[in-house]
Amino acid sequence: MDFCLNILSLCGSLALFLYGMKIMSEGLEKFAGDRLRNILAAMTKNRFMGVLTGIFVTALIQSSSATTVMVVSFVNAGLMTLGQSIGVIMGANIGTTVTSWVISAVGFKVNIAAFAIPLLAIGMPLIFSGHSKRKSLGEFIFGFSFLFMGLNYLQVAATDLNIGVGVANMLSTINSDSFLVILLFVVVGALVTMLVQASAATMAITLMLFDMHIPGFGFEQAAALAMGQNVGTTITAFMASLTANTQARRAALAHMFFNVFGVVAVLCMFYPSCRAVSWFVTDVMGSEDNDLYKLSAFHTAFNIFNTVILIGFVHQIEALVCKVLPVKDQDEEQYRLRFISSGLLSTAELSLLEAQKEITNFAQRCHRMFGFVLQLMDIEKDEEFNKLYSRIEKYERITDDMELEIANYLQKVGEGRLSNESKFQIQQMFKQITELESVGDSCFNLARTLNRRRQNSKDMFTDNQIEHMRFMLNLVDNSLDEMVRIVDFSNPKPENINLSMNLEHEINNYRSQLKSQNLHDINDGVYSYQLGVFYMDFIAECEKLGDYVINVVQASSY
Repeated sequence: MDFCLNILSLCGSLALFLYGMKIMSEGLEKFAGDRLRNILAAMTKNRFMGVLTGIFVTALIQSSSATTVMVVSFVNAGLMTLGQSIGVIMGANIGTTVTSWVISAVGFKVNIAAFAIPLLAIGMPLIFSGHSKRKSLGEFIFGFSFLFMGLNYLQVAATDLNIGVGVANMLSTINSDSFLVILLFVVVGALVTMLVQASAATMAITLMLFDMHIPGFGFEQAAALAMGQNVGTTITAFMASLTANTQARRAALAHMFFNVFGVVAVLCMFYPSCRAVSWFVTDVMGSEDNDLYKLSAFHTAFNIFNTVILIGFVHQIEALVCKVLPVKDQDEEQYRLRFISSGLLSTAELSLLEAQKEITNFAQRCHRMFGFVLQLMDIEKDEEFNKLYSRIEKYERITDDMELEIANYLQKVGEGRLSNESKFQIQQMFKQITELESVGDSCFNLARTLNRRRQNSKDMFTDNQIEHMRFMLNLVDNSLDEMVRIVDFSNPKPENINLSMNLEHEINNYRSQLKSQNLHDINDGVYSYQLGVFYMDFIAECEKLGDYVINVVQASSY
């Protein structure tokens, strides 16, 4: 009974540690908000700035997995190039070593849990604050407290289970100094990290075991476990990229290649590397009393070494992953979302980036569909007309599917932990996709009106009618141009939407003018009543389309 209770305590302590890291990371991401995203997007002009950015962001949010998944999300959304992402990933590997230094300094020598409880009292009022920034800061404090409480309870549970004795007994049956055993520890470190999906947690366990001074589990064995964690942590970004686009999968593959190469390179000179780190910590740092510093120093040196060696080969790494994962030729009119997928819900805040980019893609697709209507006006041959009409009909189905898929994605994002600003942003996105789907319906209705006239009337539109229709289509095309520019969040946000409003008013006025003129022309026998119906159906649909466009613009301008 006691054994089962201790096992559950160990698992619960690990769960508290992981939950604390998750809450702390999410709290900081929400607190930083757009500033964090702007840092990643702007400070990656070259590979060296990318590395520094990766170090800074990962040290800030205390999770290399969160940083790499964030980077994969940015590449997937087209906000960052593959080359820029490789530099940030290199920096993330260095930044994640901050956690081990913090644990080495205070994790096992000071009862940090005693300080964590009072911190909860500070964080509680912030958690219930109505201000989103203060609430996010409160979440960070709670996460920090849970993280070190979990670390403390993890050590207690491990002691109660006599894990040190168990590991010692296991190692007593093998030659722990054998290089094959070192390789085994690398594999174990990778597998455990893949399982818990957090290299920081595996590193905390390794530091805890190392601090127990278990016979047969010395510095070399602990260092091998730490190297394995660098391989295991790549699985998080890799899994996140499975349903993403090709560029995102390449970024995840580059992360995996970088870490695996580093492990193989260091294994070739493993024992000299361990001796060099031991000398540095003991003789240079003067920290012979704290063996944990040796492991933290090895972890840091390992990642710095990899970065220094490979930073000059970013273009080669990029070329390699592009060769391994070539872009497949796909029909642009096959329905698929380009930027969002179920596998990229890393955090709710960051997932909004994918949704924004996909809505831009939605708007561009609607504009392209309208361009087909313009082409349809000029086609005389039935075969060519029917072919393009079928293409427009296919696009209409695609817009229906895109609305549904983006809405489902936004609903999932809305279930996450969001700031008030992001909740409002999601409401606006729902409005955008609803109106964009209506734009697609209107485009199809325009094509259907032209088709009905072709099928049910032998009369051709008069030259004046065609001139008026083209002028109206030109106004709508201009409004769609402006809509796409405003919806594209990578462009500077417009100070006003006066141009769109003016175009919408012009469309309304022109429709009213043509409606009056149409009645006079029918009465005067210029053309038949039936042809006038088709003509005004077309003009009225253009006016409706303009209304949908201005609704999208207004939803995008807040």
